[in-house]
Amino acid sequence: MPKSADAAAQEAAELARELARNAVDSLPKGALAEKLSTARAEERPLRVKLGIDPTAPDIHLGHAVVLRKLREFQDAGHRVVLIVGDYTARVGDPSGRSSERPMLSVEEIEANSATFQAQALRILDGDPARLEVRRNSEWLDMQLDEMLALARTTTAAQLLERDDFAKRLSAGRPISMLELLYPLLQAYDSVAVRADVELGGTDQKFNLLLGRDVQRAYGQASQAILTMPLLVGTDGHRKMSKSLGNEIGIVDSPQEMFGKTMAIPDDVMGEYYRLLLGGAARAGGAPARTGDSGGQEGAGPSARDAKRALARALVSWLHSEHDAQDAERHFDRVFVQREAPEEIAEAEFSADDGMVHLPAVIAAAFGISRSEARRLIDQGGVMLGDAPLAAGERDVPVARAEGQLLKVGRRRFRRLKAA
Repeated sequence: MPKSADAAAQEAAELARELARNAVDSLPKGALAEKLSTARAEERPLRVKLGIDPTAPDIHLGHAVVLRKLREFQDAGHRVVLIVGDYTARVGDPSGRSSERPMLSVEEIEANSATFQAQALRILDGDPARLEVRRNSEWLDMQLDEMLALARTTTAAQLLERDDFAKRLSAGRPISMLELLYPLLQAYDSVAVRADVELGGTDQKFNLLLGRDVQRAYGQASQAILTMPLLVGTDGHRKMSKSLGNEIGIVDSPQEMFGKTMAIPDDVMGEYYRLLLGGAARAGGAPARTGDSGGQEGAGPSARDAKRALARALVSWLHSEHDAQDAERHFDRVFVQREAPEEIAEAEFSADDGMVHLPAVIAAAFGISRSEARRLIDQGGVMLGDAPLAAGERDVPVARAEGQLLKVGRRRFRRLKAA
């Protein structure tokens, strides 16, 4: 028996409330419920959009907050349209910036784009009925007359109302024409994929709302928007960002992920539980909650135990329970018992005149620059055997290096071996 109109509307409103859980904004008021009701009446899934520019090779737990919300839409039967912003990455998103972002090369963008989809699929359902992956170069590499038509949809005054632009304008800092185009280009993505709903972080609110205006200008129904909180990084203060070095990557090794999680401040644990593990039973592959976010932080004998539980849960979700157990054992061995890891990879070195140049060895072993390696040595962050290297001690005799344990920072180890 068909549901009454009132019952269907009530069901849509309840689902909208559930899907908007943990969101900062669900705008306009009632729009998500209306979209859900309309989609049900038309017997089709909603098209739920997320665009992320591939400005870094890896995505992190900050991205995972929005990706988990997208997964909830998928599990409710809707279709996610994931836009890899290979074209907009050439422009650079000015959101939250006090200066223009540096432009990436085409090669950097392509390399980053290549890893993005595979990493997102650790969280999203890859079923083609539930996921559509697009690159916005498909439609943004447009003719000049098309670009001018897009520019006519918005006034300069509208763009300059944006908070980061307004602050820079009042401070006399430059705003390039390229940056002013960025919100329009992102908004046109919604037109190109006919988005019903768009998700983003709170720093994307202006762009998401502009998408509604541009859709109307092109004769489309305006999307509903959801903004999600920005997850703070491991420093506990600034939003998680690769450029700030406070990120936990979703493809970090289990040991790295566990160790970084154990380093977050106690007072942000509740946010990590709420935004990353809340409602985990509905998110496919993530561990179930053991309590609500408030209870988790204060539950158990200590904050340390709650943090261990958080670290185990995150590694189990993005790797496996077995990996989480191994990562915890590794953490205890290295950071509690102060012993070397059970398994240590080798790092080969070549010697010139009987000496080993350690910055080169460190850079090759851990994928950092030689200047960064020199900085770590000078700061006392590198140990060879049982002794830290002194500031400026960059070349050591082969006899001292051969077979020795090289420790860089707190979590990186290699056993040195002559090539």
